[in-house]
Amino acid sequence: MADTTGRTADGAAEGAADRTEGAADGTGRAEYRTAELAGAAGITVRTLRFYRERGLLPPPRREGRIAWYDEHHLARLRTISELLARGHTLGGIADLIDAFEKGRDSGRAAELLGLDGTLVPPWSEETPVRLTPEELAAHFPGEVTPENLAAALRLGYLAVDGDEVVHVSRRLLDASTALVREGIPLAAVLEAGRVVREHADAVAGLFTELIRNHLLADARRPAGAGPEWLTEVMDRLRPLSKQVVDAEVALAVDRRIRAELENWPRPDDEPGTGTAPEPDTGA
Repeated sequence: MADTTGRTADGAAEGAADRTEGAADGTGRAEYRTAELAGAAGITVRTLRFYRERGLLPPPRREGRIAWYDEHHLARLRTISELLARGHTLGGIADLIDAFEKGRDSGRAAELLGLDGTLVPPWSEETPVRLTPEELAAHFPGEVTPENLAAALRLGYLAVDGDEVVHVSRRLLDASTALVREGIPLAAVLEAGRVVREHADAVAGLFTELIRNHLLADARRPAGAGPEWLTEVMDRLRPLSKQVVDAEVALAVDRRIRAELENWPRPDDEPGTGTAPEPDTGA
């Protein structure tokens, strides 16, 4: 019987353990089980299975009934989400994937889709976290309400896997936990996360446009450049994009905090300090 994420009994076997940092086949690549992959991609397990059935994902590596996915699958899922957001249909995406895999206009398809994981590996470095309900409640005492759970599921922060949940990011989980510990309600943290997600998507769109218009254009591609050229370009750009965002956010927070501090009452303006204006006696 499927749960709210579309997970089936087969999914229970597939999602039974944490993401591994070194693959069981000895390659050393990070691998994901079904729930971890869905959580990292911000989709439900049901959606992941649907994509797989439609041929949008390459088959996972299997160990018995356990399906193992890697970062190439994660990159493919993120690309599908981006193309859907641009207005592409699943049928059109499937045709592009087919063209890429069969070599028809493969350069254009690869450029549009980012399908070759060796060319465009995931830029994120997030590690999903598996939690029991008790562990989740310990992170957010008194805050794990049905409303907050629903919001976290909508945002893709959480995915349900049997009796456990999978959080998409250790860093986001730690940050949320710290904010709640400081006294900010979890509902407010989740709403802030939703807004941050919107702005982050806009920034990512800007970076993508810069890369597409100024680096992936045929006129900028060196003659005879192979896949290694694009890999090297992406490796150089990845830390730069993070550097720009980190710097701009830090500067923006500094500006905002300074503006707020200017409006806060100073100690000598408070009652009882002896500096308040003298009362009007009418003299």
